[in-house]
Order: sequence, then structure tokens, then C-alpha cells
Amino acid sequence: MKAGLILEGGGMRGVYTGGVLEKLLEEKIFVNYVIGVSAGACHASSYISRQSGRNREVTIGYVSHPEYISVKNLLVKRELFGMDLIFNEIPNNLVPFDYDRFNNATEEFVVGTTDCLTGEAVYFEKQNRPEDVMAIVRASSSLPLMSQPVKFGGRLLMDGSIADPLPIRKALSDGVTKPIIILTREKGYRKKKSHFAKVMPAFVRQYPAIAKKMESRHIYYNETMEFIEQLEGEGLAMVIRPMNLYKIRGIERDPVKLENLYNQGYQDATNRFGELIDFLQK
Repeated sequence: MKAGLILEGGGMRGVYTGGVLEKLLEEKIFVNYVIGVSAGACHASSYISRQSGRNREVTIGYVSHPEYISVKNLLVKRELFGMDLIFNEIPNNLVPFDYDRFNNATEEFVVGTTDCLTGEAVYFEKQNRPEDVMAIVRASSSLPLMSQPVKFGGRLLMDGSIADPLPIRKALSDGVTKPIIILTREKGYRKKKSHFAKVMPAFVRQYPAIAKKMESRHIYYNETMEFIEQLEGEGLAMVIRPMNLYKIRGIERDPVKLENLYNQGYQDATNRFGELIDFLQK
């Protein structure tokens, strides 16, 4: 048996995932394997470093910071999110990330990114230098139009949810037999076709592979969601997803809405904790 957590992205909707993981931390439930993209990878890193409360402090606690989400950032740095704040100042100074505990954790940790030149998914496991985790997670969270690509490992990388938004197939190919999938969209959600290419022709010319992948991403996402729902229906996967998103957008800045969604994640994990244990043990 190899249990694994598969964590969807979703920007600020990822606070739901943070709430679920907080309950797992509280109960000291750690699985063999964790894979995440974008916000899912962000929240996973604090789960693996065993830092209870950190996800809430970093996301909800800092969402009102003038540099966290800012149109000024977008105009000056071409980054809507304050990436230096989130992936440098916060983990290294303001809310220190425990690199040693992260490095010593026994879980496999896989982060999905997208290669800007090929449009293909590139997955990273733990590196020789624990501090590299922030560069990789930053790459996985770098959204087109809202962030700059990240150079790492000889590649130019962006948001992992472009190439593989729901990395269940990667988890299964890595030997996971007990997948626990945490989604940030309600049951039955299906993605619509992106108008990305029409909005940003300059970006399309610079990274045509990303544009092409964005054009068909909704098809792959929806096919994967149907696959997940099939696994769930057959009892081969456990899926935890929000019932009420409180009309939260990926760039939400309302701390009350975010707190409600975080608490919902924690409560859903609490209510289904017995079911989770049964799923892991059967």
C-alpha cells in the first residue's frame, strides 16, 4: 500500500486545502507521497515541514499586505502576486520555513511545473539543497499574465496547473494505490475554454507552447476530473472538495471569506476523518 495526497491549485481557493492539511497535521497523519501544483504545492510544503498553523498565517494573515496582491506589482514587476514577498521574505524572515524538518521528512514530495518552451509537465522531487523548494514551488505558482517565469534546473518554468492541473495520473504512475485527492472546486465543476491567446498576443508570441497548452487545458482538466470521479465512485480514491466556495476568486483578498473557506476545509477533514482512516486501512 502506498498512500498519497494529490493537491489541486486554485490560487487563494487553496486555503481550503490548507484547512484540510491542518487537520491532518493535528492528527499526525502523514502519507507516503505528496504531489501538488501551484497553491497545492505551497500548502503541501508547510504540511511536510510539520508547521501547524503556518499555511493560515502565510495566506490569510498576509493577504492584506500591500504587496501580497497588488495592481502596482503587476504594472511595475509584471507580477500580480508579490512573489518575492511570498517566496523569499515570508519563508526566510517573517514566517520562517523549517527547511531542516522539511528535508528530514520521510514523505516523497513532488511538485508539478510547466516548461515554457515545450508546454510539457516537469516534475521535481526534493533537491539536494532544501532551500531549492521555494524556487520550485514559486515556479509552480507562476501564473501566465500574472507572474514571470522562473529559471531552474536549466529550464524556464511556469504554473504547474497549465500542463497537469490534477496530477492523479502522475501519482498513480509513481505507485500510489491509496490516493486522497483534495480539490478546490465544488463537485461537478468543469473548466471552460480559456481566451488566453486573445488577451495576451505578446505573451503568445514569446511562449507559443504555453499558449497552445492553455487552449486545450480545459479538455484535459475535464477528462481528468471525470477520471477522478470514476475512481471516487469505485471506492479507489477518496476525494475531499468544498461545498461552498463563498464566491472566492483565485485572487481573493477578503480575509473573512478566506477564513470561512479555510475553516470549511478543516471541518470537512474533521467530519470525514473516520472515513479517511478506513480508506487508508482497508
